[in-house]
Amino acid sequence: MKNPDITLYGIANCDTVRKSRAWLTARGLEHRFHDFKKLGVPPEALSHWLEQAGWEKLLNRQGTTWRKLDAATQAAVHDAPSARALMLEQPSIIKRPVVEWRQEGTLRVTVGFDAAQWSEPVQNGATV
Repeated sequence: MKNPDITLYGIANCDTVRKSRAWLTARGLEHRFHDFKKLGVPPEALSHWLEQAGWEKLLNRQGTTWRKLDAATQAAVHDAPSARALMLEQPSIIKRPVVEWRQEGTLRVTVGFDAAQWSEPVQNGATV
């Protein structure tokens, strides 16, 4: 991958985020890390992620944060605006990591860590 500008969003103590950061570092891919716990979720970035990935993919319904929500709060999440509001209020509900890959004027977003998905573009010199 030729000089990509990579920002990885997540939570520092998340195993998947740690694995993702190590994967990027091992391949010599510099990246910035944005910690949701310390810095929150940038609203404009969240809007872009929702546009590219969709709220269903971004919303982590398998995690502890979701399971701790009461049934009424869970039921109230039924579309992008309701999911966005919850994600801004409780960043831990976002599936991690969210990665922004910028290159040559293009911004792509991936959600979650998938070494195979990330490897192919890196090997072929293309954007993810």
